[in-house]
Amino acid sequence: MNRSITLLALLLCGIIATNTVTATAQKLLIPMDITQTDHLKSYGLAYWVLTKSKPVDWLLNYRGGSFMMDYEEVVAAECRIRGVAFEQLDGAASTQIYSEVQSEAKNMEVVRLEKQPRIAVYVPPGFKPWDDAVTLVMEYAEVPYTKLWDEEVVNDSLPHYDWLHVHHEDFTGQYGKFFSSYATAPWYIQQVALLESTAKKLGFRKVSELKKAVVEKIRAWIGGGGFMFAMCGATDTFDIAQAAKNIDICETMFDGDPADPAASQKLDFARTFAFENFSLEMNPYVYEYSTIDCDASYRQADPTTDYFTLFDFSAKYDPVPTMLTQSHSNIVHGFLGQTTAFHKEFIKKSVLNLGEKEGTDEVKYIHGNFGRGTFTWYGGHDPEDYRHAVGDPPTDLSLHKNSPGYRLILNNILFPAAKKKKQKT
Repeated sequence: MNRSITLLALLLCGIIATNTVTATAQKLLIPMDITQTDHLKSYGLAYWVLTKSKPVDWLLNYRGGSFMMDYEEVVAAECRIRGVAFEQLDGAASTQIYSEVQSEAKNMEVVRLEKQPRIAVYVPPGFKPWDDAVTLVMEYAEVPYTKLWDEEVVNDSLPHYDWLHVHHEDFTGQYGKFFSSYATAPWYIQQVALLESTAKKLGFRKVSELKKAVVEKIRAWIGGGGFMFAMCGATDTFDIAQAAKNIDICETMFDGDPADPAASQKLDFARTFAFENFSLEMNPYVYEYSTIDCDASYRQADPTTDYFTLFDFSAKYDPVPTMLTQSHSNIVHGFLGQTTAFHKEFIKKSVLNLGEKEGTDEVKYIHGNFGRGTFTWYGGHDPEDYRHAVGDPPTDLSLHKNSPGYRLILNNILFPAAKKKKQKT
């Protein structure tokens, strides 16, 4: 009799314990408001969960764009290791959050992230992770990526990836227009030699012809459903190369023969993704590609007062731009680059403006569609290094764990993981 009572008591205790775990340990919330200790590593944590074939819910506009997932002690432990703040929620608390986010009265939405994107970064051999902001932040956030360059792109490696990043690549074949300042610098001479040897190896007469072929491969890949993210000079030079597909825009020091003097008048804007009606900067001694860029002489900005503002979008009806602008601050500190920002007058009406400098025609952050894919372009070089110069030391992101400017980059990395059809929870 006593043994039966004991067994019954143990069984009841087990049931109570199981119900307690179910009620109190159902969900893990990674808040992305100002309470988050490390915003950047939070994205890496979400990506890591996706690599385990487990879904993550992105709660758009809820506490800065928070992440919700099933609670597991291994995930909680990983949060602690990475220094990511999290909250353990019971069933009632998580249900209340989902109810609030999905309420028609709230500008919020749940987007289900299902599978980690296959990430490629277009960089030359010998590239260092701190050479651009995207690889720098992916290294910090512990998001894996594959490096590829001209040979891989020309030989059709892109279809193996979902997402491609390009940074300060010059797709016009003018070697970044560094000739005036760095023609005798060892790194510049090595860059030219590498590009010329690569072009010859792949069967092209000129580097400009190689780069146009690379642009065409990327263009076709995006049209088939790829996601392109670009920063700095890779933004406007990509469109310039598309518009100048059959035009020589490179002077003799770049490709061995003179440029077409009427190049600007012959540009085909029907081929471009984002920009139209711009003119080329044909002077090889001017560190500028075209009239698209809001250069330093135009802006003359004070670093202490240079900010741009993110636009608000409807989370339920415009989830894509909402994902791309998730941040704990809608005002972001500006930063320069070879291409700093884009004059609004040259942006096509079909392109979405995600962020601009108020009171000016300066647009910092844009997004658009091409075929079945998308492109997102972000002006500037490094969100936490206002005037990054050649040879400057890399940014220490452990000092910028909560950078809104870097968050915009990481929004783009998770964006391709979103379920195509919205799913209610």
